[in-house]
Amino acid sequence: MSGLRLFNTKGGVTEVMPRLAEAEADVQGLVEANMETLLGVRFLASEYVIDCPDGGRIDSLGLDENNAPVVIEYKRGTSAGVINQGLYYMAWLTAHKDAFRALVRDRLGASAASQILWSAPRLVCVAGDFTRYDVHAVREYRRSIDLVRYRYFGNDHIGLEAVASVTGHSASAGRARRHTAGLPTARRQSGAMAELAEAVDEALLGLGDGVTRVRRKQYVAYQRLRNFACVCPPQQTKLLVYLKADPKQVDLVPGFTRDVTGLGHHGTGDLEVQLRTERDLERAQELFRASYAVA
Repeated sequence: MSGLRLFNTKGGVTEVMPRLAEAEADVQGLVEANMETLLGVRFLASEYVIDCPDGGRIDSLGLDENNAPVVIEYKRGTSAGVINQGLYYMAWLTAHKDAFRALVRDRLGASAASQILWSAPRLVCVAGDFTRYDVHAVREYRRSIDLVRYRYFGNDHIGLEAVASVTGHSASAGRARRHTAGLPTARRQSGAMAELAEAVDEALLGLGDGVTRVRRKQYVAYQRLRNFACVCPPQQTKLLVYLKADPKQVDLVPGFTRDVTGLGHHGTGDLEVQLRTERDLERAQELFRASYAVA
């Protein structure tokens, strides 16, 4: 499984042979108990009953690092209708924003409820496997969808692999790459900083398959299942990038890298990288790759 990431949920030694869960509920329970670690999503509700004529229960509801609503559906084995089921729940969610906003307010507070990113709701499907038709189908939808394959290793480890990840703007991804880091037009800078921001955008999107980009007013997030980089709008002389790479594992260089653990800033990540020139971008490539690897 390429791109597989193992998560130790209790401690212990990883068993070599992967296996499926005994029941779908086991996968759901494990993900819900470790949702922020596994997916970068804050847990809101389990088996959420929706109020509609056809009825239904959303397996899990959450809010991701960029404050986007997340619907999570599970299947023990190969997906069987999980994508269409999840899309149905997403449609209900976006049509009942007040209900979701109230849930966020109750669980995470008024501040989180006021900052929900309704432009980028996500569906995450976690299953034992997916067919090639599933992978093709998600690329045809105009929705943000992640297909995630899981495996158990022993009793204490779970492996997750992003099989396919697309955003609601995937159809225009080629054109979007030519825009300066996906930043709002009003915030684009001319000259050297604009060119540098475009080069950073190309570098981050080019790190591997399944990189998606989410725009917020204060930053642009680049993610796999979780954010691995956040780029702030260009300043006059520098561009700030925040990474998930561990600052304690980096030789910090004044004026280039900084540990911002516990310090307030836009976006996510504890390592700040300050870019002023194309040479700085070249120096940052290894840090970009390290952050991508842990997301």
